[in-house]
Amino acid sequence: MLLTEEAQVVHINHLARVELEEGHPLELDGRQLQARQASDELQLRDALNGAARRGRRGLLKLGGPEQIAMVSVVPLGQPGVGEPSIALIFGKRQVCEELSVQAFARVHRLTTAETRVLTALCAGARVREVAERNGVETSTVRSQISSIRAKTGAQSIAALVRQVAVLPPLVGALRMN
Repeated sequence: MLLTEEAQVVHINHLARVELEEGHPLELDGRQLQARQASDELQLRDALNGAARRGRRGLLKLGGPEQIAMVSVVPLGQPGVGEPSIALIFGKRQVCEELSVQAFARVHRLTTAETRVLTALCAGARVREVAERNGVETSTVRSQISSIRAKTGAQSIAALVRQVAVLPPLVGALRMN
């Protein structure tokens, strides 16, 4: 999302729009970005009017215990020269997005079963849990993990999940209005 220092939206992409529609601590009122809570509003204004105006990047932690959102504030252009824009970059809601996992699986030629295992591992499931979900023995899941590691070059499950976690987010071509 691109903003002015006054929190006027200059540009917003589809992912940012979806993020704001799903109960995010920030919301749009027309073209004006605002926080849902007063404490978050103070943080947002300070980041946009203070730090960004001086050319400083920032990271905001917004929301309450039930909905925490991390937002990066990146000033664009030179402070004090023209009407600078500020980029807001929303944190990921989950470590590994489903479409990214699917693309990763295709690139590495994982089987359907291996892709299910990888998806579960990326969601934080343990080997035993993956086996129970898929109705197989833990030894089967361990064999599938070995196969996935061989195909991807990952030295461990943690390294495998890291490979997927750093992938750029992918968006489906079909969007709901």
